[in-house]
Amino acid sequence: MKYVIWFFFLASLTSILCGYFMDSMYSEKLIGFGVVGIFLIVFPLFSYHRWKDKNLKDYMLTKENLDKMRERENDKDA
Repeated sequence: MKYVIWFFFLASLTSILCGYFMDSMYSEKLIGFGVVGIFLIVFPLFSYHRWKDKNLKDYMLTKENLDKMRERENDKDA
């Protein structure tokens, strides 16, 4: 998965750079496809890759997590 993300990132970046530095009639389309590739392919894949094995309840402010935070603060103060 990591290499797929890198491939799409480099392809999008190459498309943006080629569109910027080359003076052809497709320059604006190359830049546009690069931006779309980053925002619609690379960012979602990266987010999925980083969060797939995480427990979402660990990051939510539930009553149990707030109690744990208060206990840690009380232990530091004591």
